[in-house]
Amino acid sequence: MLAPMTEQTESRRQRAARRAGEFPPAPEPLPRPVLDSHTHLDITISEAGVPPRRTAGSPTPQSWAADGTVADPVRAVVEAAADVGVDRLVQVGVDVDSSRWGAEVARRCPAVVATVALHPNEAPRLTDLDEALRVVETLAGQDRVRGVGETGMDFYRTGDEGRAAQEASFRAHIDIAKRYGRTLVVHDREAHDDVLRILDDEGAPETVVMHCFSGDAEFARACVRRGYLLSFAGTVTFSSAVALREAAAVTPPGQLLVETDAPYLTPVPYRGRPNASYLIPLTVRALAASTGIDLDELCEAISRTGERAFGPW
Repeated sequence: MLAPMTEQTESRRQRAARRAGEFPPAPEPLPRPVLDSHTHLDITISEAGVPPRRTAGSPTPQSWAADGTVADPVRAVVEAAADVGVDRLVQVGVDVDSSRWGAEVARRCPAVVATVALHPNEAPRLTDLDEALRVVETLAGQDRVRGVGETGMDFYRTGDEGRAAQEASFRAHIDIAKRYGRTLVVHDREAHDDVLRILDDEGAPETVVMHCFSGDAEFARACVRRGYLLSFAGTVTFSSAVALREAAAVTPPGQLLVETDAPYLTPVPYRGRPNASYLIPLTVRALAASTGIDLDELCEAISRTGERAFGPW
């Protein structure tokens, strides 16, 4: 998930350290509650911190101590999101440690459910992939774990030498999702054809979410025909993302989800600053504009689809 280091290029961790504390202001609340279908609370808190507390004069949230310090970072992120109408979060695992952490957070935080997995770029690095998959399978059986992911294929950060391990891991995650009746959360980066090939080969689980959908309208139609859910992140707000907005426009409302992928992919006009679930309204409003769906109706559809995929909370 992290960019490789070069002398000329800042790593994501360096950028996060430089911009820590620079969370954007809270957007206008949504008219109806929605969920963030994909966030990384652990990475957000460790790399960027937490969104600012409410404005002066408002009640002090329970996540903040009287001296102004953060008493419970997870709760601070959850409260900031709830203030703008984002009342449910899906915490996504990318390795064994984050999957264990997410399952524990979901157990103690009613607004959060978890998914567990080995990220596609993690699989080739592991010395014992089978053991890591056994841990994922054990966690997948927990009640507050509602999905298996993010798993899939990534041809952007992993070269030819790692693709066999990625595919083996992806196929194993598909099997776990089917056996435990969990939603499959798919990471697909520059691997559209291979992702569909593997899902077709294995037989997809009942519910599949294409996380941070990155294809065009043709690929969207291929996913929609298969019954998959398409989750759009802040990238849909970028000026260059014309094809992505066209993909959203051909996706039925009942197959749309929205996500942050926080702390990454912050929507316009705050691109480059830390992202968190409280910024979901910016992406929802952009989706409403690009699809022509009434904002109230879109919020309701996203909420229903999220409950079908990950609920009940």
